[in-house]
Amino acid sequence: MAKNKKIIFLFLLVAITIGAVWFFFFYQKNLRGVGPAIIPPKDDITKLINTTGMPLKLPEGFAISIFAKDLGSPRVMAYDPYGNLLVSIPSEGKVVALGFKENGTAKDPVTVAEGLNYPHGLAFRCTDNCKLYIAESDQVATYDYSTDLKAINKQKIIDLPDGGNHKSRTIMFMPSPNENKLLISVGSSCNVCNENDDRRAKILIANYDGADLKTFAKGLRNSVFMAIHPVDGKIWATDMGRDLLGDNIPPDEINIIEKNNSSTNSEPRNYGWPICYGKNIHDNNFDKNIYIRNPCMEPFETPSHIDIPAHSAPLGLAFVPEEGWPEDYWYNALVAYHGSWNRSVPTGYKIVRYKLDAKGKYLGEEDFITGWLQNDSALGRPVDILIQPGGTILISDDKAGVIYKVTRK
Repeated sequence: MAKNKKIIFLFLLVAITIGAVWFFFFYQKNLRGVGPAIIPPKDDITKLINTTGMPLKLPEGFAISIFAKDLGSPRVMAYDPYGNLLVSIPSEGKVVALGFKENGTAKDPVTVAEGLNYPHGLAFRCTDNCKLYIAESDQVATYDYSTDLKAINKQKIIDLPDGGNHKSRTIMFMPSPNENKLLISVGSSCNVCNENDDRRAKILIANYDGADLKTFAKGLRNSVFMAIHPVDGKIWATDMGRDLLGDNIPPDEINIIEKNNSSTNSEPRNYGWPICYGKNIHDNNFDKNIYIRNPCMEPFETPSHIDIPAHSAPLGLAFVPEEGWPEDYWYNALVAYHGSWNRSVPTGYKIVRYKLDAKGKYLGEEDFITGWLQNDSALGRPVDILIQPGGTILISDDKAGVIYKVTRK
């Protein structure tokens, strides 16, 4: 009996040692830079803005201030028909409205809807009356919405798959002449896998009442934010690449989401995940199948429009309008890098300016706002971006719990 106990003890000791060694190497490769994503900020960004040594750096001619604070973890922003700013706070299961004071800061938040299942995407459709659309993790619903800033008479119009790695559901109405069509982004349930639910890792499309739900684009691991190009009306979307392939692959992406016009392929465009990433690079770490054709090639798979450094976690995407902006900013895009968690040296935690021409051609990029990343912690993590005519930008931050206001001096 004593001999058996000794054998069991030695076996457990070896197993624990192997497990500890595996975790050490896994941590060193994938989690060594997780600190900024999870460690509370060392300082309160609201107390550092516009002080000596203010950490956030912007281009010459721009200033930043706090528009609203103490919001928990604000994510998506949208203007209501009456000029108020609606903000989803998924972690608290609610949507709030912020009015504007005369000094340009926010009034105290008013709860529009609460008790929701991770509400994220927001959209309005106004015909005879105004309907507010809220995308929760498991559904899209419409509400009656009026000047008292309350969403009432909830009507579920679309069922969505709940749970999994990615819970954020984002919605957006198509531009004219398809303004009655609703887009719904649903991320994958996993890091990399073959999905069992046909609604996952896609952008779906439905009528405004939820009818005729179908695939608009597929092969999109987690396209949390979408935007309409101001010239041609095409849909652009950020997308997050898979994890656990090291610091520098695969790239995150900006994709132009459009219909497949190929005479040989009428299916919705496939943007590659889980077997392709970036400029149609094959993920042979996951996909071991032998194909008759190259597994990543047009017109069957669509490459990214722009590659973004791996693990930057791109979220908000917004185009700069002509009105009130310098000409060299026209048609440019600002993208929020939420920031890495599984890179040995953290990256992201900033706003990047993508220089584009009127047709969306990539001309270069440069940092627009930096300074959130502070060594082993982060003062904040930018999420959504709203750019207004006249040189004003609003940026939500789900770590600092604030919304910033950027203005041109």
